Amino acid sequence: MRVVIQRVSHAAVSIEGHLKSSIREGLLVLVGIEDADDAEDAAWLSGKIIHLRIFNDNAGVMNLSIKETGGDILLISQFTLYAATKKGNRPSYIRASKPDVAVPLYQKMITNLEADLGKQIFTGEFGADMKVELLNDGPVTILIDSKNRE
Repeated sequence: MRVVIQRVSHAAVSIEGHLKSSIREGLLVLVGIEDADDAEDAAWLSGKIIHLRIFNDNAGVMNLSIKETGGDILLISQFTLYAATKKGNRPSYIRASKPDVAVPLYQKMITNLEADLGKQIFTGEFGADMKVELLNDGPVTILIDSKNRE
């Protein structure tokens, strides 16, 4: 699984002109899923996301996690995170999982994040054409791949 984590002042997702979800301060997390991913990848990423110390403490130092700040999470499925651009100018998405594999792992990610955070998270709609709006705070943007645990 690959995630792009953005610390945001606010974020929202709309589908067909209707607001689906919105958050104030917290994290916008874009998640891509490939066939090699499993429940262990979702569990590891959830723990990593929840405990990342990327929010400022009273001294202005990034020393607090989303769990410590009480912020919210907006999770959006994003198959384009597995774009292959080696050949030509049209990205290939062959590595991105089809819905029969991706949807259960996306749901597992939601379940894990809610359990680890201790409250509901907000989501888009898997497979929908979504419009995502955000105000990146910092900006702070972090990329994590569960197959490349640096």
